[in-house]
Amino acid sequence: MPPAPFARQAGRARQAPFSSLATWGRARRLLHEFTFEQSDPDRFYSALARDTAQMVAALHPVDLAGQTVLDVGGGPGFFADAFTRRGAAYLSVEPDAGEMHAAGLDHRTAIRAQGQHLPIRTASVDVAYSSNVAEHTAQPWEMADELVRVTRPGGTVIVSYTLWWGPFGGHEMGLSHYLGGHRAARRYTRLHGRLPKNLYGLSLFPITAQAGLDWAASTSEAQLLQAFPRYLPSWAWPVVRIPGVREVAATNLVLVLRKH
Repeated sequence: MPPAPFARQAGRARQAPFSSLATWGRARRLLHEFTFEQSDPDRFYSALARDTAQMVAALHPVDLAGQTVLDVGGGPGFFADAFTRRGAAYLSVEPDAGEMHAAGLDHRTAIRAQGQHLPIRTASVDVAYSSNVAEHTAQPWEMADELVRVTRPGGTVIVSYTLWWGPFGGHEMGLSHYLGGHRAARRYTRLHGRLPKNLYGLSLFPITAQAGLDWAASTSEAQLLQAFPRYLPSWAWPVVRIPGVREVAATNLVLVLRKH
């Protein structure tokens, strides 16, 4: 029997499982879009928002139309457009006022707040997710606990984050983060004449796949359903099962949980 919140919506059409959408073509397309993160952020974030909405829709047990979706770290508003087009009631929480207004988009459904202290009622949203946010906070698992708290029983919690030891762990600092976070920041500053946007120890923190899996196993209010590399084709997903190797090869880990 489906959980009570979904029973009345059982007849809604479902998307194909996300594993069937995670193709090599999608991986190549996203990798190409990543090259525009600094030069054309509007293009990059629009593409990422569309992909995120598709992923969330495929991982949630019912159609997103009419569902309440909370996005912690929603940024400048591109994700709002992607979810609204799917008929979801979208709400974002963003701590950085500069990020909220970076693209000049409408923010009628945005709240400025910290992910670790969400001003949201307990058990009030159908989907709570964060995309590429956990690596930018010093308390990522406190934020993850808050995502679980605000989700309704039977709802979906999704935490997706960039792994520090993966090739994208340094973000705009490139592979130099393997030399150390502070050293990578100094090198970036010398090369570009400015500090990196993601400054190690302030807005970028080392985070591992093992830490996320440990958190998911320890939370008593939700069950881990899936853990997979976000940007890799589905045939490469088994890499998550290999300790050590997954820290580098998975690049970005997605944790999918169902609220008890």
